Amino acid sequence: MIKYKRIAVKIGSNVLTRPDGRLDVTRVSAIVDQITVLHKAGAEIILISSGAVASGRSEVKPHKKLDAVSARQLFSAVGQAKLINRYYELFREQGIACGQILTTKENFGSRSLYLNQKNCISVMLENKVIPIVNENDTTSITELMFTDNDELSGLMATMMDVDALIILSNVDGIYNGNPSDPSSHVIRQILPGQQDMDDFISDQKSTLGRGGMHTKCAIAQKVAAEGIAVMIANGKKENILLNLLQKPETTVCTLFVPSEKEISSVKKWIAHSEDFAKGVVYVNAGAAEALLDESKASSLLPVGVSRIEGEFEEGDIVKIIAEEDERIIGVGRVQYDSDTARQFIGKKGHKPFIHYDYMSLD
Repeated sequence: MIKYKRIAVKIGSNVLTRPDGRLDVTRVSAIVDQITVLHKAGAEIILISSGAVASGRSEVKPHKKLDAVSARQLFSAVGQAKLINRYYELFREQGIACGQILTTKENFGSRSLYLNQKNCISVMLENKVIPIVNENDTTSITELMFTDNDELSGLMATMMDVDALIILSNVDGIYNGNPSDPSSHVIRQILPGQQDMDDFISDQKSTLGRGGMHTKCAIAQKVAAEGIAVMIANGKKENILLNLLQKPETTVCTLFVPSEKEISSVKKWIAHSEDFAKGVVYVNAGAAEALLDESKASSLLPVGVSRIEGEFEEGDIVKIIAEEDERIIGVGRVQYDSDTARQFIGKKGHKPFIHYDYMSLD
């Protein structure tokens, strides 16, 4: 009855915590029960779970006022132990093993770290172990933190080639107006390439998490463009996971319809690597036009490069920007280091600066 083989499930802080900030054990147990049903039906589940900082906040009272980073490190260190222990005991009661994956944004910036992380989770899934993923807040610093676990879930879904990503929040989905307005309703389906959702989305962020609906929508659209179905739904509703997968026609949510375009795993990685760019490559108008021509695949040749900013090594990620209007065209993995690349700017007869297979265009 479940059409998706591999599913990433992201659970937000507001789903897992009570109004007083403490962990909602009943809710956690209910979600584990639903994942158990899916697991025993043959689905591979990757759980991206928030809630560590909120769990720790209810356990520790600092002796003095802490800055934001220190407070996050303290609360997450205590709260993550509490959260994973709860999951461990609940899954063990169901005869299922689970394992903890704590990651940082840096692990997605290096191709070797990325593949190593992917291999670890693949081995867990092969052995029927449910990976429970969260950001390692104890070692992350502000500049290198994920926007929130929505961003992490998008990266994880892409990395693990899941069939569907389910983002559980405390609202029913994306509304066509303010959710508190009785005349507003949930947008049930968003098609590939559909833009300009800003008018429909509230700027309000959750009280416990770092993200808002803008982040969820942007990530959902990006993941759906890579061929993964994305659903945003209310995690506080009874049996929401089972209903989404077994009764999709009658279950309220926003479905981002996946693109049917085939995208390689390397291109998927590169598409999410803009934050890790080591430099900027400016291209002339002719090169920009050629790269954005969807009727043919074009690599970026040195003759199309007008200037370079930053220092990078061969294999690093760089941004590609149109010189004419300063518009970001995409990102790619360079085949030269910055010193060599500068020598070949505007010249013909050299290998591509960025090969098409290692480029993601906006």
